[in-house]
Amino acid sequence: MTFTGTLPRRRARPSLTPMIDVVFLLLVFFMLAARFGNDAALALAPAATGDAEWQGAPRLVEFDGTALFLNGAPISPAALPAALRDLMPGAEPDLTAPVLMRARGAATLADLTRAMDILRAAGFPTLMVVE
Repeated sequence: MTFTGTLPRRRARPSLTPMIDVVFLLLVFFMLAARFGNDAALALAPAATGDAEWQGAPRLVEFDGTALFLNGAPISPAALPAALRDLMPGAEPDLTAPVLMRARGAATLADLTRAMDILRAAGFPTLMVVE
């Protein structure tokens, strides 16, 4: 008995070695590209315990994505420090008195940071964020 047909070829199995190499290289790449380190933090004053009395005029700085407001009135970033100095308690303005900060509308963390940078650069170290 003679067989004249051809035998079906066995399909070659794909090698997994190149895929494992690629996964290993991706793992090494993402480990090296990952950012390790401390994130920046905003230094804020702790909330009052309730026994302390507010001294001086109200000092509420509100911010949104486009403008700053001091006690509800719009104010330019350049005029804000001088206006706040006038509201500080004492004959010689006490710049360590707290300044309240509140977000308006769609304010972002970047808006808060910008407003805090303006006030800290002007010498106001005690900033409190309120809702």
